[in-house]
Amino acid sequence: MSIPTPEEALAAFDLTDPAVVRDPYPLLAGLRAAGKPVHHEGLGLWLAARHRDADAVLRNRRLGRIFTAREPADVWDTFNWLHADSILDSEPPKHTRLKSLVAKAFARGHVERLRPRVQELAAGLLDAVDPGGFDAISDYAEPLPVMVVGELLGVPLEEQAPLRPWSQAIVKMYEYERTTAQEVAAREACAEFSAFVLELAARRRVHPGEDLVTHLVQVEDAGERLTEHELVATCVLLLNAGHEASVNGFGNGLVALLHRPEEWARLVAAPYALAPTAVEEMLRYDCPLQLFERTATEDVEVGGATVRQGEKIAALLGSANRDEEVFERADEFDVGRDPNPHLAFGAGIHFCLGAPLARLELQISLPLLVERFPSLHLSGMPELRPTFVLRGYESIAVSN
Repeated sequence: MSIPTPEEALAAFDLTDPAVVRDPYPLLAGLRAAGKPVHHEGLGLWLAARHRDADAVLRNRRLGRIFTAREPADVWDTFNWLHADSILDSEPPKHTRLKSLVAKAFARGHVERLRPRVQELAAGLLDAVDPGGFDAISDYAEPLPVMVVGELLGVPLEEQAPLRPWSQAIVKMYEYERTTAQEVAAREACAEFSAFVLELAARRRVHPGEDLVTHLVQVEDAGERLTEHELVATCVLLLNAGHEASVNGFGNGLVALLHRPEEWARLVAAPYALAPTAVEEMLRYDCPLQLFERTATEDVEVGGATVRQGEKIAALLGSANRDEEVFERADEFDVGRDPNPHLAFGAGIHFCLGAPLARLELQISLPLLVERFPSLHLSGMPELRPTFVLRGYESIAVSN
């Protein structure tokens, strides 16, 4: 597909259009060609498509992550506080306090202690698949991060089954087109998940362990502690954000790899040596999170566009990661790309707290797959989710 003009790209930028969801990158290139953020009347927000502008959106302190509670309040109560009391949807000074407490709990070596367990879980999942044909999503990429986050939080394996359905239901609320049934499912998932974490936290107060929930219950900084709502919101965010980034980053990158036999062959020749750069390229090339909104708390200039107080501007992360001014051969997939300053995990104060864990999972699970199945190939058309903001595959049929 040829690159449209900025005007054509803006007119065609419909996030519910299956053609846009299938391949947004030509339109994103057209938006970048405008040379500055552009305003989309239908979405009611500015679009920052260039790397420098998206980065500025993420870092500018006059652009806040402002959560607007849903109405009616009694119906959306749990959903609202799960967001209002999370790190992702808070701004300083609340964000500073929450991040300090959560980072202090994380600092107890939780990510690194999981390394041998991630290796064990990933290997176990690969032991169970049929090399003659399996689904790289449902059989591998999807269950692994749920198991890992379960280990991180201290959720017993026999209690982990609802975590994935809860996450799937809640994250559908981040798309621009939802059904009433999806909204009902999201509210129910919020209520069930929050009750589950509250009960788990109560157990850890009586019987502490070496898991993150125990340390979130115990953590204190300058006399400050997490409230019950903040603790629950943190756990829900870790599952939702960590799970989506890992599953979609792996799936999107795997499809890109398997469409490029020469890059797959490079990885087969040196799976562990190339894993760090290959993982970063998987995250850059087909970004699992395409759009992240901010709201102007006062008039602010971004890349030559003036965003008025109260207006929203979105960092188009997938577009930023294909910016020709930053990435040489930006539309090519290179397992050895270095440097790779992508924005898949965000930037600034809202840089993803779970990024080290997601990287650990991917840097272990990718070379294990490549080593085990060096002749892996697609055995059917990958099934893409019909969503733009959280971009990923429902199913990737493969065989060795």
